[in-house]
Amino acid sequence: MLLLKLLAWQLTGSNTILSDAGESVVNVLAGAFTWYSLVLSRRPRDLNHPYGHGKIEFLAAGVEGALLGLAGLIIVCKSLYNLWSPQPLQSLDLGLAITAGAGVVNYVMGSAALKKGRQSKSLPLLTGGKHLQTDAWSTLALVVGLGLVLFTGWLWIDSVVAALFGLFLVYTSYRILQPSVAGIMDEADEVLIARFAAVLQAHRRPDWVDFHNLRLIKYGRMLHVDGHMTLPRYYDVQQAHDEIERVDALLAAEFGQRVEFFIHVDPCLPSCCSLCAQVDCPVRAQALERRLPWSLALLMQNKKHVL
Repeated sequence: MLLLKLLAWQLTGSNTILSDAGESVVNVLAGAFTWYSLVLSRRPRDLNHPYGHGKIEFLAAGVEGALLGLAGLIIVCKSLYNLWSPQPLQSLDLGLAITAGAGVVNYVMGSAALKKGRQSKSLPLLTGGKHLQTDAWSTLALVVGLGLVLFTGWLWIDSVVAALFGLFLVYTSYRILQPSVAGIMDEADEVLIARFAAVLQAHRRPDWVDFHNLRLIKYGRMLHVDGHMTLPRYYDVQQAHDEIERVDALLAAEFGQRVEFFIHVDPCLPSCCSLCAQVDCPVRAQALERRLPWSLALLMQNKKHVL
């Protein structure tokens, strides 16, 4: 696609087609880095990377976003320069045909990448697929703009369309960088945590007195979850271990074997009795009043819950 667009630019001398080719340069570089990140992220954990290699995927998306923004800024600068010093255009009809064909191929490739990205939950594939589809739609807009140049002969349209396209690339860069930076900074994924909360609430057992300080970090396909779980204080180590295993199996069944779960066990306190539904408790200090529903906001609090 890059070679076709460069050929179209050589035939026409159009800034608009050059800007489209500039984005394809980003596609090639980002595609190579995405491929490398996908290979690396699938490597098993080792002594130097105890949490795996999955975070390389966030870096890959960030590199693509940064390259796209840089390309957009260069395109804007060149287009503004050519507004003051217009360049003659030629063979626009052939250039339009080549550019349109490349746009169709990009849309098909983007759709395939998005489908695979959704199946594998891969940020680089999702980012790359969206980028390619965006490239296809922007190519359509560029073709329309060049069509106006072809029929009107107004050369300034070429530079204006290219500048607008450059600004669009900068905006797309921002949209790509957002989830990448969020992943690198371990920003809380509240949608995913809410799903965890719903699963725990739906399968909650009477001796699961409380759950708090729930945190989740994504490393590629792996989800690392940790939290504090309050169990009856008279449970021995084996009983507490069995309950943790139940929670682990529950989340693994819901989210697949991508979940790695770490739970800190807290013993119940007398203040927990009013929300504990454990039957025949030998240390109960007061009767059950009501159980607090385990919502997103409640589970993320870093403290035991009391009425």
